[in-house]
Amino acid sequence: MNIYVISGPLGVGKSTVSKSLADGMNQCALIEGDLLLHVYRGENEPPWEERLRLAWLNITAVTRNFLRHELNVIIDFVVEDELQWLYDQLTDLDATIHYVVLHAEPETLAARLNQRGDAQYIQRSLFLRNKLMTSPTNKPFLLDANCKRPEELAEEIVKDAKFRITLSQKLSYDN
Repeated sequence: MNIYVISGPLGVGKSTVSKSLADGMNQCALIEGDLLLHVYRGENEPPWEERLRLAWLNITAVTRNFLRHELNVIIDFVVEDELQWLYDQLTDLDATIHYVVLHAEPETLAARLNQRGDAQYIQRSLFLRNKLMTSPTNKPFLLDANCKRPEELAEEIVKDAKFRITLSQKLSYDN
């Protein structure tokens, strides 16, 4: 079984690429992490760190459930520092993680966020872009989403071995 983790800053096209990837598969489950992050209602929602922690716990639990039912899983969510944790949570499964960090030029991100009415997130997106692109952990998994169609990116994620981490092996960033 396969787990596809699609990360990147806001506006880079994670959701679009994830949906394109899902559309190209026979059977899979698409987990949109933002839906699990924003489930809270009412006046007393947990603080940000707790919401994020619970979102990751839920993403992992749902991923395990789908894998047990022999479905490939696509996770659409920003992975800031959670890759090692996610890997550790899933090492007992017979699965391969395909991890990719999409990136685009700052102007492209700003234009996309403006177009969809999310201009208030531009600074956060640019912060995440810098953080994700300069992380030694992410360096082997970067994929430029600036000039490729979502279908092309999805195909590259599936076919290119550089995006694969086999769970039965030790996690190594020396790809």
